[in-house]
Amino acid sequence: MGVDIGGLFTKEKITFQDLHDRIILIDAYNVMHQFLSSIRQRDGTPLKDAEGNITSHLSGLFQRTANMVEARIKPVYVFDGIPHPLKEKTLALRKQRKEKAEKEWQEALKQGDLKKAKTKAQQTSRVTEEIVNQSKTLLEALGIPHVQAPQEGEAQACYMVKKGDAYAVGSQDFDCLLVGTPILIRNLTSSSRRKLPGKNAYASVHPKMIRLQQNLERLSISHKQLVDLAILVGTDFNQGVHGIGPKRGLDLIKKNGNIENVIAKIGGESAPTFDEINMVRSLFLQPKVTDEYSLHWSKPDERQVLEILCEQHQFTRNRVESTLEKYASIEQMIHQKTLF
Repeated sequence: MGVDIGGLFTKEKITFQDLHDRIILIDAYNVMHQFLSSIRQRDGTPLKDAEGNITSHLSGLFQRTANMVEARIKPVYVFDGIPHPLKEKTLALRKQRKEKAEKEWQEALKQGDLKKAKTKAQQTSRVTEEIVNQSKTLLEALGIPHVQAPQEGEAQACYMVKKGDAYAVGSQDFDCLLVGTPILIRNLTSSSRRKLPGKNAYASVHPKMIRLQQNLERLSISHKQLVDLAILVGTDFNQGVHGIGPKRGLDLIKKNGNIENVIAKIGGESAPTFDEINMVRSLFLQPKVTDEYSLHWSKPDERQVLEILCEQHQFTRNRVESTLEKYASIEQMIHQKTLF
């Protein structure tokens, strides 16, 4: 998801302890996709309750948020709003890929290839309106605030960090840097280990921090030039110029100053028009955001949490109660000075 420019940035390995008493804005749709993709059974089937309703997102949200709260991190989940029309083509392509993966998943199951089945199944995840509403309801029961963005969640989160209402944005999506997120934290809601592609082995996963300004200085480009580079490579809002990857794009931008000069020099059938460039630029440099939000943490309503997870979705009660103990840190966090 998002633009493929991650290899250009220096990432600092950090720990949860480095984020004590800090407010972190979580890109909700990004982590919902993460939970729905990764929290599955051996054959790729997502977790479900007795009625067949998917519960992978609820499991991930409950457990991973508990880990952050236990470490005295103040999470806030920011949800996407209505997507911009320029994103429709990307969303349509994603839908096609998911439908193709769905067929391949079923074929792999028929063949008894569970390894391939799970890989294909992980590509079929969809964040539905019901999943979003269930997630918001659980967060409210847990005493964790959430924010509704008018359009892109990462843009809203970036705006809130720039206002001084939070320390960083938590997401796997490098688009957060294009909208100007000063600090991006990756792997914050990930499992502590990740299976290596094509191998029966695992690697440890640690939170990593990317500081935008330091990286721009190291790359010797401005934020606007970073956006131009991304447009050359391709974003969720445009297809990019054929044959240009991150490294070549960086070189072209540094030599020519901006994307207009690059296109005037090299051309390209897939090159965006100047009007398209300005429109995509504005989505990253002047995104649609809102001031209509409130950040307030409270102790979990344990009765409501148990009702949602155990009574409605048949989670194991003693496991839920055990995880709820991690939320005891919220009361201390409420009275602790927030660090920025």
